[in-house]
Amino acid sequence: MELHSDFSKRVLIHSGDKEWLASPMPGVDRRMLDRIGGEVARATTIVRYAPGSKFSAHTHTGGEEFIVLDGVFQDEHGDFPTGTYVRNPPTTSHTPGSDDGCVIFVKLWQFDPDDRNQFRKDMAAGLGTAHNGVARNVLHNDDRETVTYAHIDDGAALDVQATGGLEMLVIDGTLIESGDALGKGSWLRIPDGGALSARAGQGGARVWIKAGHLVHAKAPVV
Repeated sequence: MELHSDFSKRVLIHSGDKEWLASPMPGVDRRMLDRIGGEVARATTIVRYAPGSKFSAHTHTGGEEFIVLDGVFQDEHGDFPTGTYVRNPPTTSHTPGSDDGCVIFVKLWQFDPDDRNQFRKDMAAGLGTAHNGVARNVLHNDDRETVTYAHIDDGAALDVQATGGLEMLVIDGTLIESGDALGKGSWLRIPDGGALSARAGQGGARVWIKAGHLVHAKAPVV
């Protein structure tokens, strides 16, 4: 399966407008944003766990990173509440689920094969002092990519060069970007050489941004 697999093109998806699609595991549904591959795929997805649902135990051959958007995600390593950012690099394994239900934003098969840096972070912890109305917290940074969480004040501008490509998920609030209105759940992907130029609407916005990684995009090795 290929979905938005041309990384030279700008893509904007309002994920809240998409239908939930059933996964192979009962009680686990998905909204696919981009994908290269079948059930083993380089993929960006919103995933919803019904209360009491879980996936079978598996190893992340290509790595996994996710944000808990709502509820509490759980596995044998602990509980991950709303606002948690998690990186599970290649070779890590777990049995994911949720007792009370949750929604996560997850990316698969997008790691450096040699990355072994596993961690979890409260995205808002360590948020820096706002500069020109934007407060940032760098969640992860290496030679391939930079992952950032940001609070943008009402009316403040957010300008980021998309060197290597960039994607942004609006976690809360509203933004205007290139004439498009983005709200909670909107996902924007900008190709290498482009730029993000956005302004927050009334009440500001909270966003997750990943940059530099799209030039490394390729199908998973299976």
